[in-house]
Amino acid sequence: MEAKLTPEQIDALGEMANISMGNSATTLSLMVFHKVDITTPRVEIIKKSQALDDYDQTCVFVNIHFVKGLTGNNVLILKEHDVLVMTDLMMGGSGKDVTGEVGELQKSAVSEAMNQMMGTSATSLSSMFNMTVDISTPSVETIDVKSVKVFEKMFDNPADLFVKISFDMNIENLIDSIMVQLYPLDFALKMFELFSSMR
Repeated sequence: MEAKLTPEQIDALGEMANISMGNSATTLSLMVFHKVDITTPRVEIIKKSQALDDYDQTCVFVNIHFVKGLTGNNVLILKEHDVLVMTDLMMGGSGKDVTGEVGELQKSAVSEAMNQMMGTSATSLSSMFNMTVDISTPSVETIDVKSVKVFEKMFDNPADLFVKISFDMNIENLIDSIMVQLYPLDFALKMFELFSSMR
Protein backbone atom coordinates (compact mmCIF):
# COMPACT_ATOMS: atom_id res chain seq x y z
CA MET A 1 0.00 0.00 0.00
CA GLU A 2 1.34 3.41 -0.95
CA ALA A 3 2.15 5.69 2.00
CA LYS A 4 0.21 8.92 2.06
CA LEU A 5 -0.15 11.92 4.28
CA THR A 6 -3.59 13.21 5.16
CA PRO A 7 -4.40 16.85 4.35
CA GLU A 8 -4.31 17.52 8.11
CA GLN A 9 -0.81 16.03 8.40
CA ILE A 10 0.42 18.00 5.38
CA ASP A 11 -0.99 21.24 6.80
CA ALA A 12 0.53 20.62 10.24
CA LEU A 13 3.99 19.67 8.92
CA GLY A 14 3.90 22.68 6.60
CA GLU A 15 2.93 24.97 9.45
CA MET A 16 5.74 23.65 11.68
CA ALA A 17 8.25 24.05 8.85
CA ASN A 18 6.94 27.51 8.00
CA ILE A 19 7.34 28.77 11.58
CA SER A 20 10.72 27.20 12.25
CA MET A 21 12.29 28.02 8.87
CA GLY A 22 10.77 31.51 8.86
CA ASN A 23 12.66 32.22 12.07
CA SER A 24 15.75 30.55 10.61
CA ALA A 25 15.61 32.88 7.59
CA THR A 26 15.92 35.84 9.96
CA THR A 27 19.00 34.22 11.51
CA LEU A 28 20.56 33.63 8.09
CA SER A 29 19.82 37.25 7.08
CA LEU A 30 22.00 38.46 9.95
CA MET A 31 24.84 36.16 8.88
CA VAL A 32 24.85 37.08 5.16
CA PHE A 33 24.01 40.79 5.67
CA HIS A 34 21.17 40.53 3.14
CA LYS A 35 17.44 39.91 3.39
CA VAL A 36 16.53 36.23 3.08
CA ASP A 37 13.04 35.27 1.89
CA ILE A 38 11.79 31.70 2.24
CA THR A 39 8.43 30.76 0.71
CA THR A 40 5.62 28.71 2.18
CA PRO A 41 6.83 25.10 2.14
CA ARG A 42 5.60 22.28 -0.11
CA VAL A 43 5.17 18.92 1.65
CA GLU A 44 5.24 15.47 0.02
CA ILE A 45 6.36 11.88 0.60
CA ILE A 46 9.26 10.59 -1.50
CA LYS A 47 11.57 7.60 -1.68
CA LYS A 48 15.18 8.10 -0.64
CA SER A 49 16.28 7.62 -4.25
CA GLN A 50 14.22 10.70 -5.28
CA ALA A 51 15.84 13.04 -2.76
CA LEU A 52 18.21 14.67 -5.25
CA ASP A 53 15.68 15.11 -8.08
CA ASP A 54 15.63 18.92 -7.71
CA TYR A 55 19.39 19.20 -8.24
CA ASP A 56 21.87 18.82 -11.04
CA GLN A 57 25.64 18.42 -10.86
CA THR A 58 26.89 18.84 -7.28
CA CYS A 59 24.92 19.69 -4.18
CA VAL A 60 25.74 20.15 -0.51
CA PHE A 61 24.24 17.78 2.01
CA VAL A 62 23.85 18.93 5.64
CA ASN A 63 22.94 16.24 8.18
CA ILE A 64 21.68 17.33 11.59
CA HIS A 65 20.68 14.95 14.39
CA PHE A 66 18.25 15.83 17.13
CA VAL A 67 19.97 14.99 20.42
CA LYS A 68 17.38 16.17 22.93
CA GLY A 69 13.59 16.26 22.93
CA LEU A 70 13.19 14.59 19.52
CA THR A 71 14.83 11.45 18.18
CA GLY A 72 15.68 11.52 14.50
CA ASN A 73 17.58 13.51 11.94
CA ASN A 74 16.97 16.40 9.62
CA VAL A 75 18.72 16.78 6.30
CA LEU A 76 19.10 19.99 4.33
CA ILE A 77 20.18 19.93 0.69
CA LEU A 78 21.56 23.05 -0.99
CA LYS A 79 22.94 23.81 -4.44
CA GLU A 80 26.72 24.10 -4.54
CA HIS A 81 26.64 27.55 -6.18
CA ASP A 82 24.25 28.83 -3.50
CA VAL A 83 26.63 27.67 -0.79
CA LEU A 84 29.50 29.51 -2.52
CA VAL A 85 27.38 32.70 -2.65
CA MET A 86 26.23 32.38 0.97
CA THR A 87 29.71 31.77 2.32
CA ASP A 88 31.14 34.64 0.23
CA LEU A 89 28.51 36.96 1.74
CA MET A 90 29.31 35.68 5.24
CA MET A 91 32.96 36.61 4.67
CA GLY A 92 32.08 40.13 3.58
CA GLY A 93 32.11 39.54 -0.18
CA SER A 94 29.54 40.72 -2.71
CA GLY A 95 28.25 37.22 -3.52
CA LYS A 96 28.62 38.02 -7.23
CA ASP A 97 30.64 36.13 -9.81
CA VAL A 98 31.61 33.36 -7.39
CA THR A 99 33.25 30.36 -9.00
CA GLY A 100 35.02 27.19 -8.01
CA GLU A 101 34.06 24.31 -5.77
CA VAL A 102 33.00 24.06 -2.15
CA GLY A 103 36.18 23.47 -0.13
CA GLU A 104 36.89 23.01 3.56
CA LEU A 105 36.56 26.76 4.26
CA GLN A 106 33.10 26.88 2.68
CA LYS A 107 32.05 23.66 4.41
CA SER A 108 33.06 25.12 7.76
CA ALA A 109 31.20 28.38 7.06
CA VAL A 110 28.01 26.70 5.84
CA SER A 111 28.15 24.31 8.79
CA GLU A 112 28.13 27.32 11.10
CA ALA A 113 25.31 28.95 9.12
CA MET A 114 23.18 25.80 9.22
CA ASN A 115 24.04 25.29 12.90
CA GLN A 116 22.72 28.78 13.66
CA MET A 117 19.67 28.34 11.41
CA MET A 118 18.69 24.95 12.74
CA GLY A 119 19.45 26.05 16.29
CA THR A 120 16.83 28.75 15.75
CA SER A 121 14.52 26.12 14.27
CA ALA A 122 15.06 23.89 17.32
CA THR A 123 14.19 26.82 19.60
CA SER A 124 10.98 27.32 17.62
CA LEU A 125 10.14 23.62 17.98
CA SER A 126 10.91 23.84 21.71
CA SER A 127 8.31 26.59 22.04
CA MET A 128 5.80 24.70 19.89
CA PHE A 129 6.14 21.42 21.79
CA ASN A 130 6.76 22.97 25.21
CA MET A 131 9.95 20.95 25.74
CA THR A 132 13.66 21.34 25.15
CA VAL A 133 14.73 20.41 21.59
CA ASP A 134 18.44 20.42 20.78
CA ILE A 135 20.54 19.48 17.76
CA SER A 136 24.00 18.13 17.00
CA THR A 137 26.64 20.08 15.13
CA PRO A 138 25.83 19.62 11.42
CA SER A 139 27.99 17.41 9.22
CA VAL A 140 28.50 18.84 5.72
CA GLU A 141 29.42 16.91 2.58
CA THR A 142 29.33 17.57 -1.15
CA ILE A 143 27.57 15.02 -3.36
CA ASP A 144 27.52 14.43 -7.09
CA VAL A 145 23.80 14.01 -7.74
CA LYS A 146 24.52 11.12 -10.08
CA SER A 147 25.91 9.20 -7.12
CA VAL A 148 22.65 8.29 -5.41
CA LYS A 149 24.32 5.26 -3.80
CA VAL A 150 26.91 7.54 -2.21
CA PHE A 151 24.08 9.75 -0.94
CA GLU A 152 22.23 6.76 0.49
CA LYS A 153 25.38 5.53 2.23
CA MET A 154 26.04 8.97 3.76
CA PHE A 155 22.46 9.36 4.88
CA ASP A 156 22.76 6.97 7.80
CA ASN A 157 19.07 6.15 8.07
CA PRO A 158 17.67 2.79 6.93
CA ALA A 159 14.25 4.25 6.10
CA ASP A 160 13.21 4.42 2.45
CA LEU A 161 10.28 6.84 2.76
CA PHE A 162 10.85 10.46 3.68
CA VAL A 163 8.80 13.59 4.05
CA LYS A 164 10.28 16.18 1.70
CA ILE A 165 9.69 19.84 2.56
CA SER A 166 10.74 22.22 -0.21
CA PHE A 167 11.22 25.97 0.14
CA ASP A 168 12.03 28.57 -2.49
CA MET A 169 14.83 30.71 -1.07
CA ASN A 170 15.73 34.17 -2.34
CA ILE A 171 18.59 36.35 -1.15
CA GLU A 172 18.25 39.77 -2.77
CA ASN A 173 18.63 38.54 -6.37
CA LEU A 174 21.91 36.79 -5.52
CA ILE A 175 20.25 33.46 -4.82
CA ASP A 176 16.95 32.33 -6.28
CA SER A 177 16.89 28.68 -5.48
CA ILE A 178 15.33 25.76 -3.67
CA MET A 179 16.19 24.40 -0.24
CA VAL A 180 14.99 20.94 0.74
CA GLN A 181 14.43 19.46 4.19
CA LEU A 182 14.09 15.70 4.57
CA TYR A 183 12.60 13.88 7.55
CA PRO A 184 12.20 10.09 7.81
CA LEU A 185 8.46 9.44 7.51
CA ASP A 186 8.13 7.89 10.98
CA PHE A 187 9.91 10.91 12.50
CA ALA A 188 7.62 13.34 10.67
CA LEU A 189 4.56 11.46 11.94
CA LYS A 190 5.88 11.67 15.51
CA MET A 191 6.27 15.42 15.07
CA PHE A 192 2.68 15.59 13.80
CA GLU A 193 1.44 13.69 16.88
CA LEU A 194 3.33 16.06 19.17
CA PHE A 195 2.00 19.09 17.31
CA SER A 196 -1.58 17.76 17.46
CA SER A 197 -1.33 17.03 21.18
CA MET A 198 -0.38 20.65 21.88
CA ARG A 199 -3.52 21.98 20.16
